Amino acid sequence: MTDPIQVLIADDQTLLRDSFRVLLDATPGFTVVGEAGTGRDTVSLALQRRPHVVLMDVSMPDMTGIEATAEICRQTTGIRVLILTTFDLDEYVYGALRAGASGFLLKDATAADLVAAIRIVAAGEALLAPTVTRRLIAAFGAQPRPSQVFHRALDGVTDREREILTLIARGLSNTDIAAHLTLSLATVKSHVGRLLTKLHARDRAQLVVVAYETGLVTAAK
Repeated sequence: MTDPIQVLIADDQTLLRDSFRVLLDATPGFTVVGEAGTGRDTVSLALQRRPHVVLMDVSMPDMTGIEATAEICRQTTGIRVLILTTFDLDEYVYGALRAGASGFLLKDATAADLVAAIRIVAAGEALLAPTVTRRLIAAFGAQPRPSQVFHRALDGVTDREREILTLIARGLSNTDIAAHLTLSLATVKSHVGRLLTKLHARDRAQLVVVAYETGLVTAAK
């Protein structure tokens, strides 16, 4: 992305919003297009200003970050949401991803990690904190999925695409997948594009959800 990454900061704590703005204003390649302290204001500003990324707090007045994420993703396709919270709780992870969030990062992340996370999400990649990824695999993998649900959800997906979907759910990048499967990067990107279309997913994070919820990825695999 050659133009600056436009970021909307949503957090009910003024001090944190100010800190994020100072960080991003001082980092080349970013521009803050707005700040919001409530869920409803976040949705309104996101729809007005169309940022590339919304840096979204989970706990906000009048509408939670999860609810705001769902509303933004329901009304738009080009805005990515990066959930930022102090709580590493399953309900937040699942709710955020199902609502359409592209990433989930804990507030104890370093400034460098936060900047990198925004860049990753803006580029259309999925971003999950390592502890979150492990817990997702364990939680979803421990729940048996009916075979008919598995086949219906992945109907039309080829064996190679299922293999790539599994690796995406494990957190591998396109470059990692290409090396792992001895494929060209262009071929992997083509497969990922077809997966997004076939599974009606807005980005890689949604592919991760599909992989878990269909049982394609389990804790044992």
